Formats: sequence, structure tokens, C-alpha cells
Amino acid sequence: MGECGGGEYRCWEELLPDALGLVFRNLPLREVLTVVPRVCKSWSRVVAGPYCWQEIDIEEWRQQQGKPEQLVRMVEMLVARSCGSCRRISVSGLPGDPLLSFIGDHARALRTLEIPRSEISDAVVESVAPRLPNVTFLDISSCTKIGARALEAFGKNCKSLVGLRRVMHPTDVAGKACQRDEARAIACTMPRLRHLEMGYMVIATEAVLDILARCRDLRFIDLRGCWAVDDKFLQERHPGLRVLGPGVDDCFENSYLEECSDYSDDSSIYSWELMEDDDDDYYAVGSDDEAIWDDGQGLENLEVRFYGGGFSESYAGFDWPPSP
Repeated sequence: MGECGGGEYRCWEELLPDALGLVFRNLPLREVLTVVPRVCKSWSRVVAGPYCWQEIDIEEWRQQQGKPEQLVRMVEMLVARSCGSCRRISVSGLPGDPLLSFIGDHARALRTLEIPRSEISDAVVESVAPRLPNVTFLDISSCTKIGARALEAFGKNCKSLVGLRRVMHPTDVAGKACQRDEARAIACTMPRLRHLEMGYMVIATEAVLDILARCRDLRFIDLRGCWAVDDKFLQERHPGLRVLGPGVDDCFENSYLEECSDYSDDSSIYSWELMEDDDDDYYAVGSDDEAIWDDGQGLENLEVRFYGGGFSESYAGFDWPPSP
């Protein structure tokens, strides 16, 4: 666990846990959970503790593994490991209200909450928002089961909120006559906003003017896809405001459509789908699954040592196969 360079011997396992946590945050999630704990006891303790989990971003993992039950297990495990110190959570598609309630109970220091396309309700937001008073940036894009009630709850309880992303997909708002009530909730409860994204919301110029009249710190507003808004009129009334839209360039729309279409019932597409479901609580990994980790990059000579009684599902939180 040391290396010689210029006559110095560096003992990496003796670095402060906070410093190791900063280093490990730059590694892929699966490496942090499967490889790092096997290196030595001190690194294992760092991964099991809060040091790596002040920021929890599992969006890439979620897109590739796909199962709601796995998402619940992962979020609960990492939030619990943060021991209340988590400042950012970024994951889309929360499968229901209980997981947001869990976040509210165990991540009260949260400052950034990014949960687009989640199946959450107005009622749970009204319950959880008072437990998240420190949130300054919120992404609830394409959360189709919430509306003005949820926005009002976040605004009233997250007094320091300066950034809001409420971007919809065109199919989310198909058939909706108006979302003026949501715009009104933003205007009345989020006076400190500086950055606002409202793409494809069904609103008119008057609703945006109401927001601008009350949210006087706004410097940027994204109105792409809000076809009833007169952006030239807004810029005349508010010359210091940067307005994006309502026009939409093809690159943006195509990439957004792809981003919002990453769900599939075909489990074969998920390269991290490594587990055979024997029952509800246990997953077995076969030899064929282990083979996919062999990326041919000369890792066959890597020596892996086990500490603390081996590496089990409960130890890592997930039953990924051993890294080569």
C-alpha cells in the first residue's frame, strides 16, 4: 500500500478518511462498492462510512440496471451510509412515495435534490418538504403526479431555494389546458429564485410576468417549448434577464426525447443486469455473469485480498460479481 518516488514512501491507507472519500468519489459507483473495500481495512471503513456519500449521483447506474426494487435498495443503502451528511442526491425515476419519505428522514442536510421522472405525489411532498429546509436546487422535471400543491410545499419550506428545474416532456402535458396554477405557486412561494427552467409547460406570457414580478432575483429562465409565451415582450420588460426559448433547436429536442425514453421492458439491454432472481431477498451470480467484467485490459494479475470476513451482499449492499 505504498509506492516509492523520489525516495518517499506514501502510505495511501493512512490518508485521512475525508481525503480518501474525495478521491473515491471520482471512481465509478460499482468500483467504489466492489473493488475499493477489498483493498485494505481502512479503505473498507471509508466506503462503509459517510465519507464517500456526501454527494450521491446514481443516475448512470439507474439507467443501466432498470429495476425499481434495485433502485430502492441502492438509494436506501447509500443514504443510510451518509449518516445524515448527504448534500446532493441525483437519481431519476423514484418508483413511489416511500423512497422520498426515506430521503426526508435520513438526508435532512440535503442542498441539491434531483429526482426527475419520479412517481411521487403531492401528498408525500407536503409531508417531506418540511424536513428538507436546506434545499437550494430542485429538479422535479416530468414528475407528472405532482402539481401546484407540491411546488407550493417546496417553496414554503425550502426558503433558500435559488434554482428550480420543472421541465416537462411534450407527452407529459398533452391534453392539459393550462399550468397557470403551477406558475402561480412558483411566483408566490419562491422569491429567491435566480435560475428557473420551465420547458414545455403550458403557460402564457402573463404567468411568466407574474413570476418575474415576484422573483426579482431571476437572472435566467428557460421557456423552450412554452409556445404561448412572447419572449420578445419579456426581454423588453426585463432587459437584464436571459431568456431561452420558446423556440427549440432540433439538437435539444432530440436529446431530450432520448433522455426521457430510457425505459424498456427488455431486460437484455441492461449491461449491469447481473443477477438471477431466486427469491425476493437473495440473488445468485453465475460464472457467466462474472465473465463480463473481463474487459481485456490486463487485470488478470490483480491481487485481491479480503478483509473483515469476506465480501458479502450485506457488506457491499449489492451482489455484483467480483471484479477481475
